[in-house]
Amino acid sequence: MGMGLLIDATRCIGCGACSSACKEQNKLPGKVEEVLTAYTWTTLQAREGLNVRRMCMHCEVPTCASVCPVAALTKTADGPVVYDAERCMGCRYCMMACPFEVPKYQWDRPVPVIGKCILCAGRIKEGKPTACAEACPAEATIFGKKEDLVWEARTRLRQKPGEYVNQIYGLTEAGGTSVMMISNVPFDKLGLKSNLPAEPPAMRTWQVLSNIPDFIGVWGVFLYGVHWITARRDDVAKVENHGNDREGQS
Repeated sequence: MGMGLLIDATRCIGCGACSSACKEQNKLPGKVEEVLTAYTWTTLQAREGLNVRRMCMHCEVPTCASVCPVAALTKTADGPVVYDAERCMGCRYCMMACPFEVPKYQWDRPVPVIGKCILCAGRIKEGKPTACAEACPAEATIFGKKEDLVWEARTRLRQKPGEYVNQIYGLTEAGGTSVMMISNVPFDKLGLKSNLPAEPPAMRTWQVLSNIPDFIGVWGVFLYGVHWITARRDDVAKVENHGNDREGQS
């Protein structure tokens, strides 16, 4: 099942250490924003007296990966859904497909890419916890094997039934996620999607694509055109940057 995170909203003190650690780990510019952007991959939002973390949920069967025509998004065996900017052609299908509305686009750049949490995939591969979990002083975010996190969440719910909503958010939503949450407030009141199906949306994507083989040829031509335009835009940006460098040297 891989690794993941358990977020206990009742324990979060709102210090923002998780967001700051994420910025530092991933070398993201600017201050921590109030909502997810291409440059803020995790943030805290005040809801119903709680501080609620927002970040990529790292779906077990990620819809973003299922719709990406160039495999720029993939689910690793360790748990993270990672992103390869060099593969990305900027179609933004992942933004439209994500059931949690997580991937964000760099609208301010001439050659933009997608920005989202990658669950510190490099750190996990080295046997380290995510930067956000390591930085949390209240253990509101804990890192570990997903099955251990599910056991811990169920233990807390069982031991203090009156202090938690009897639900582990992310256990079944959208087919299950590697990031889960427990809370003493219903999750829809915390701004989280509460009407997501247990079946992974990605399964429906694959079912549709498998039933339209005649469309593949046209689809391939379309994707090649989009890829060519993206590559051309990249070349133009390089030329412009080179010209600016020459002007600066003169």
